[in-house]
Amino acid sequence: MTEKEIIDTTVHFVKTTLQNAEGGHDWWHIERVWKNAVTIAEGEKVNLQVVELAALLHDIADAKFNNGDEEVGPAKATQFLQSISVAEEIIEQVENIIRNISFKGGNFPQYFNSPELAVVQDADRLDALGAIGIARAFNYGGFKNREIYNPAIAPDLGMTKESYKKSAAPTINHFYEKLLLLKNKMNTTTGKKMAEQRHLFMETYLDQFYKEWEGEK
Repeated sequence: MTEKEIIDTTVHFVKTTLQNAEGGHDWWHIERVWKNAVTIAEGEKVNLQVVELAALLHDIADAKFNNGDEEVGPAKATQFLQSISVAEEIIEQVENIIRNISFKGGNFPQYFNSPELAVVQDADRLDALGAIGIARAFNYGGFKNREIYNPAIAPDLGMTKESYKKSAAPTINHFYEKLLLLKNKMNTTTGKKMAEQRHLFMETYLDQFYKEWEGEK
């Protein structure tokens, strides 16, 4: 298979696998992350095939939808890539990116790093910011039947990885527990620039949200 054929086959596999996925983690999320990753990769010295494959497969079996099992995704991606005879060194890099890409509360050390992970992680985080990030947050909150906002429940900024995974807090809390923290966690120059405007949009949104919540004119 040529590199293009590998990417095309992977796109088909991901589209098919995620055809009934929750709206914030469906094919369209994957496509946006893929596009962002290719854009960011233009300014970085990376293996573009690793970046594209990792972007396409990073949510092939998200732990949130697999009883918290963080190994399902890497295993499923590896099995697929082996089935189309991708080189083992490529598969190993993709697997490590999938295993280490998630935010998971942000309060834990990341033991694996690579230029390709930096690119794909930024691309994924960008899709949690701005107008799309807001839409995804509330879509997932509705999917989990969470409150939109509850003034009596304060955001928890000191969550462990486990408490973050188990949190059922209102969706507005998620802005403070993750979304607004992402701008300062971007890895690449391009990612940081792209995050700035999206971050400002979320701050403006929250200002408007609280005005409307309080019934201000």
